Formats: sequence, C-alpha cells, structure tokens
Amino acid sequence: MKLEFNAAFFRGNREKLKELFTGTAPVVLTANGLLQRSSSMTYPFTQDSNFWYLTGVSEPGVTLVLDKNKEYLILPELSGYQEVFDGGIDPQEIADNSGVDTVMSYKDGWNQLETRLKRVKHVATLAAPPTFVDVYGMYTNPARAALIERLKSINHNLELLDLSQHMQRMRMLKQPIEIEAIINAVNATIAGVKYVETKFNKAGYKHEKDIEHDLTRQFWKKGAPAHSFEPIISSGARGLVLHQTEKAAVEADKQLLVDVGAEFEHYAADISRTWMRQPSKRFIAVHSAVCEVADYAMSLLKPGIVLSKYEKQVESFMGEKLRELGLIKVINHDNVRQYFSHATSHFLGIDVHDLGDYNMPLTAGVVITVEPGIYIREEEIAVRIEDDILITDDGCINLSKALAR
Repeated sequence: MKLEFNAAFFRGNREKLKELFTGTAPVVLTANGLLQRSSSMTYPFTQDSNFWYLTGVSEPGVTLVLDKNKEYLILPELSGYQEVFDGGIDPQEIADNSGVDTVMSYKDGWNQLETRLKRVKHVATLAAPPTFVDVYGMYTNPARAALIERLKSINHNLELLDLSQHMQRMRMLKQPIEIEAIINAVNATIAGVKYVETKFNKAGYKHEKDIEHDLTRQFWKKGAPAHSFEPIISSGARGLVLHQTEKAAVEADKQLLVDVGAEFEHYAADISRTWMRQPSKRFIAVHSAVCEVADYAMSLLKPGIVLSKYEKQVESFMGEKLRELGLIKVINHDNVRQYFSHATSHFLGIDVHDLGDYNMPLTAGVVITVEPGIYIREEEIAVRIEDDILITDDGCINLSKALAR
C-alpha cells in the first residue's frame, strides 16, 4: 500500500512549529550531510529525521529558512564532479514535495539569509550533538555543527535558540497518516517474522545471515523496502549482547532471539521474539515470565501515564518474576538490572528510537514499544519479547498482537 506524505503534511508540520515557537527570530535548519565511506565514496545517505519531517526533502546539504511569513529552501553548492556522477537537484521537484514555493540557489539563498542575520540578535535552530557520543561510541553527522559555525561567523553576537523541545513534542504525537505508516511497517515485520519462525521450527537455519535475507525478501513483498535498523539475530549466548548485529552460525539446540523492524515510507517497526525448537523447562519458565511482564506493562499504558514513573512500576514487577525464578532474593534496582538491563519502552516513529519526552504524560496518538527481557549470563539464556503499542483514548492497542509469542 502506498501512502502519500505530500506537501500538505510537511507544510502543516512547519505551521505547527511556528505556533510552538512564538519568537520573531528566523528559524534556520539543515539537512544532514554526506559522510565519507572511502576515497570518493560515501555511505548511503540518511536524512535528518527532523528535516524530513518539516520538508520531505531527501537531498543532503539543503537549508530551510522560516522567517516571519517567508519560507525558503537553499540548495547546496554542487561541484562539477557531483553534477556528473551524482546528478543535479531539481528545484521544482523540491518545491512540489515540500510545499516550500521558494527554492533558491546556494549563492542567492545565502546572500538573502546573511543580510537578515546581520540585523537580528537571535536565530532558532537545532542544537548540534557532540562530535562523539561516548555512551554509544559513535561520531555524529557534522551538518548541524557546521551550520551553527557558519551562522556565528556571519554575526558573532547571534544568540542561538534551541528548537529541540518543540520538535520532540511534535514528533511524539503521531498524526493519522504516521500511524498508518507504522501499522504498515508492523504488518510487514509480522509477515517476515512469521515466515522465519515457521522455517526455523520446520527445517532450521544454518546461519543468522540466512534469516536476515529471508526477512528482507518478506519485507519487500509487503512493500517495505528496508530494515528500520540493523537486524539483531542472535543464537544462543550471543543474545546476551543486546544489540548483537554481527551474524554467526545458528546453534540449533539453543534459543534464537530476533529483534527486527521493517521501514515503510520512513516509519519504523520494532518487534522482538525469542524461540527454541525444543524448549527446556527453564527456557519456558523464563519466557513465560517475560510475557507476564509485557502484559503487566501494557495494562498500565493509557493517556496520562508518565513513562519515567511507569518504568519503575515495571521494574518492581520484573523483580517479582526474577525472585520467582530464583535469580534474586531481594527486589531492588541493582538486583533487577543485573538481569533486565534496558528500559521497557521507547518511542517509535521515523526513528526506531524516536523523539519523545519521557517526563510528559502520554496522550492518544503516541506510539511506543514494550520490550521486557531477561538475560541470565550464567545460564546462557536471553529472552526478549517486544511489541509496538499505540496509545488510545482509553488505553492502548498492541499493533503487533497478530504475531504469536
């Protein structure tokens, strides 16, 4: 099924941002930039999610300006090499897709913006992330930092206003077309995981990469041409590494943990299941405990719930299950987190870990995951069950309920 995220969607998002940002300062935002893979080759381009949400533009290096009643896009300056090897950018196509009628060349656009910036005290943009994020061990896209550096070079006295909180709250609440896209991503994921489960139970797999290939083919059949994140397919003790993306041989007599999601029209699914072809009594007990925790978590979800408080409730319930399994004697944070080392829920949308305020009450239209897990290193058992949940007016709906646990 083809959904149309048309100019009206992106124009409406820009109008909402203008309503939330009540200042008179110009808003200047940048697309992501290309990143080098090797020599003259780049990594496949992924657009900044906020920029796509506001413009629908999938090209790198574009700049968006919202200034009072004016809005315009500034195209990047392309080298002759880029023109020949990568192709140019069609301004009319950019205008039609985004609903931004004025699309300017690099020179004309920046001349206009510089003139304006020299006469203002403030400019609103999105804060640049740190160059290197220690907790994830990764470098970030430098486009925002480069934009801020350029803005400051034009006017050294400029004070920057951060739009991050506005974007966080806008994207947290999904519009009907966004929910429909997520449902399509979820349904494609369900189809893929069902296929893999059936094949795993009947004939098994020799290698985790074979499972990934089957998932990719099934996603394609359902109109979802990509994975929303690097698939996590872990056999046996390898499932103890939460984001295990390296693929290895399948251990036929061990549990298989599959944490995957299709991407449909930029929107993600994120579903986990854990199977064992000939499950032991211990595996069944651990798996049942994880399912009970998931059911408990879902029973709490409704408008008004604050996720930061909800996490503590789920942690306490998980503690009871861990005690029943004989893994802990005293229920406290440290003991529980020894076997349940991640959060129960995260927001889901354009990004698999989407923007959202964990201290803001949930409202109808928010989409989150519920993914409890129990990881027992000394027994080499790793079980994670994850579903995608839509908050409704009076509770929640499990969008992935059709996929058996």
